[in-house]
Amino acid sequence: MSAMTKLSDGVEWAAHACAVLAALPADVALSATALAAFHALPRAYMAKHMQALARAGVVTAARGAGGGYRLARPAAQISLWDVRRAIAGPGPDFKCRAIRERGPCVRANASTRPCDIATAFWQAESAYQQSLGSTSIADLLASVVAASSAAEQARFVDWVSGARQLA
Repeated sequence: MSAMTKLSDGVEWAAHACAVLAALPADVALSATALAAFHALPRAYMAKHMQALARAGVVTAARGAGGGYRLARPAAQISLWDVRRAIAGPGPDFKCRAIRERGPCVRANASTRPCDIATAFWQAESAYQQSLGSTSIADLLASVVAASSAAEQARFVDWVSGARQLA
């Protein structure tokens, strides 16, 4: 499995969990078990990502009755980049390995400037970070709510009522 596949899974799961938490009333928290159950995901993997979100200050965790996870701040103040950074770390996804400095056609000045390939990836990385940084969890929730019927929204409310019992 490639690193990008792992990144996509964890970041996607964490973003979905944050969107679910954003839809909750302020006094409601959900366990990692409930968040995993919502999308039929493995509980241990979801718990690992929720812990990473908590360490990054994206969510808070409370123990005991009524405990679980909540967003640490308003959904409008949490970006997809915050979620991605919490799960995958602050570094870029692309890492130049300077392979142009090896092989039969090495140029004398190969290491004095970034290669065009690295430059292109770094520009794309910058655009990626800016795009994720300008998309909030509240933006995503608004899209989901707008696309959901009243019956779907009622089903979510009913699910939350039952999910609060999951430990």
